[in-house]
Amino acid sequence: MIVILKQTAQQEQIDRLKHFLTNLGLRIDESKGDHSTILGIVGDTTRVDADLVASLDAVEAVQRVQEPYKKANRKFHPENTVVDCGGVPVGGGMFQIIAGPCSVETEEQIVTVARAVKEAGATLLRGGAFKPRTSPYAFQGLHGDGLRLLKLAKQETGLPIVTEIMDTSHLDLFDDVDVIQVGARNMQNFELLKVLGRTNKPILLKRGLANTVQEWLMSAEYIMAGGNDQVILCERGIRTYETATRNTLDLSSVPVLKEKTHLPIIIDPSHATGVARLVKPMAMAATASGADGLMIEVHNDPRHALCDGAQSLTPDEFADVVRRVKAVRAVVEA
Repeated sequence: MIVILKQTAQQEQIDRLKHFLTNLGLRIDESKGDHSTILGIVGDTTRVDADLVASLDAVEAVQRVQEPYKKANRKFHPENTVVDCGGVPVGGGMFQIIAGPCSVETEEQIVTVARAVKEAGATLLRGGAFKPRTSPYAFQGLHGDGLRLLKLAKQETGLPIVTEIMDTSHLDLFDDVDVIQVGARNMQNFELLKVLGRTNKPILLKRGLANTVQEWLMSAEYIMAGGNDQVILCERGIRTYETATRNTLDLSSVPVLKEKTHLPIIIDPSHATGVARLVKPMAMAATASGADGLMIEVHNDPRHALCDGAQSLTPDEFADVVRRVKAVRAVVEA
């Protein structure tokens, strides 16, 4: 349920309304916008007489919400959320590009790539220290050493770090990580999401390989229900019958999500296509669709990468993508 307050509402009236609702065992999320204040009522709202509440002097309107996600719902929070990622704002019209290798391999590799992507225009550095792989024999990442090397790259460039967590037992290792990524395979690892909901770090939540938009938003709700509202959604393609690309990039999710949620949404064209030459056109299309940013894999030597070299751009290719994305943004914002 949503209660929209009048601009002329007195604080004493608002406090009485809040006291009435909390006495019914309900939780209240207050959102103050430029033109209105909204009370999001969470809990068993069937016990609330909507007509009675609507008749109060402080109340403009009362709306019942059918969607099962409340905190992630734009109706509860009409203003766009801006997530502070180590000093870099994501969302609210501020377009950001996250770039770096799929996996951290060596100090030279990660520092070289970090310098190159920063020079090209990236504002955050990605790199996998823990890697979920389909095959148990594939490279699984450097784990703690990988996180240490990411920290070195951050010290060299100043770029905030984005990296994936695999298990709650690893959380203590992520103290120096600016944005914790939840990968597609863990989108519905609800115990992990609940633990991350109790942290104060931004969470980048990737869409599952075969999940609906509503299921994705419900996973975001798990994090937000724990008290952490700093969530970024990342579309990385879904599994369909098509085999020409690694996955099918669902760009329609961007305008759909813009209607349904206040959370920022970024696009990962690297995992979506799995083919380096397709990253540029899909990055441009994602930008035109209204996404809040991109996440692109870049490697200084893709042919010898230990993970996902086929979808990784060289630094020069990445610089070209950034130039073209900026040109698209100039047109879209004109």
